[in-house]
Amino acid sequence: MRDDIAPRPELARVPSVPHGGFNSALAADDWLDFSSNVNPFGPSPLVWDAIRASPIDRHPDPRAWPLRRALAEHLDVDPARVLVGNGSVDLIYQIAVAFVRPGDRVLIVAPTFGEYAAATMMMGAEAITHQTCVEQGFQIDPTALIQDIRRYKPRLLFLCNPNNPTGVYADHAIVKQIVRASPATLVVLDEAYVRFVADAWDGRDLLGFANLLILRSLTKDYALTGLRAGYALASSDVIAALETVQPPWSVNAFAQAASLAALGDEAYLQATLIALARAATRLRRELESIGVSPLPSAVNFMLAPVPSAAAWSACLRSYGILVRDCTSFGLPTFIRIAARRPADNARLVAALAACKEQQCPDVR
Repeated sequence: MRDDIAPRPELARVPSVPHGGFNSALAADDWLDFSSNVNPFGPSPLVWDAIRASPIDRHPDPRAWPLRRALAEHLDVDPARVLVGNGSVDLIYQIAVAFVRPGDRVLIVAPTFGEYAAATMMMGAEAITHQTCVEQGFQIDPTALIQDIRRYKPRLLFLCNPNNPTGVYADHAIVKQIVRASPATLVVLDEAYVRFVADAWDGRDLLGFANLLILRSLTKDYALTGLRAGYALASSDVIAALETVQPPWSVNAFAQAASLAALGDEAYLQATLIALARAATRLRRELESIGVSPLPSAVNFMLAPVPSAAAWSACLRSYGILVRDCTSFGLPTFIRIAARRPADNARLVAALAACKEQQCPDVR
């Protein structure tokens, strides 16, 4: 390509990030998917009614204000402190565009979601990882993390809580200590999976810190994955900056209508979350009974140690089952399993037992 029309050189460094879930090479009806951390009970019935009633022959609200106001009321915050995006990953990239400059440093608590690093590198910044380790159960050492914050002086800090893929959930005191210790760093607290945590603490009481931005998803707990919707909570100044870089109509009419309907059916959500927690607890016991013992997790997904993630994932695919090979997270001896309905979980356990019997590490 000619130099005068070549893309920015930073784009050559941006990694391709693997994800769980189905892709174009798979027929969704033929596979049982444990690789995607989504509410397996599906969306509220009200969502389907809202989608059918949603007009597609005219523009939706360009800034999704009806949904923003509904979220603000639901969360008891000022609407000026809420921004809705096309899924929380969309907002991750908008955060990078709005706040990250070439040459900046961005600190990422790892292992974690790969899009944080990709968005950082897209902007010509340096992605630095603060690595937690399996020997400590992937728990955050706040003293060590704060030392890295002071050492690197990052523009952003990405902290996924509860963390993907480990399921570790840092408590309120630790997160508050980190935010307080980094006033010159915008702390992005990604709470995409927080609704799956039993008795989760409320991050809204930390919004008094001007350097905190909370990300949440509407696609995981409300099972709106294919529609894409998420939101950010922060100071009005931070939200205004994000809104400046966000294209209009980022959230389509179906996503806006479905999200509003889902927010209006809290009883359905709570019932499914309770059922999912029970299913996850039972799945853990059944996995342990066959000698596949997952690490502790605060959520519905869990890391299971195996001799070879690639081999065990391949073996399970032969049974029509998808799990997440965590090699892309730097964890080549772990698979991530997201609990589903009890009958689905029983099928997974049987397939894992069969793979174990077949000495799955030798599968090629």
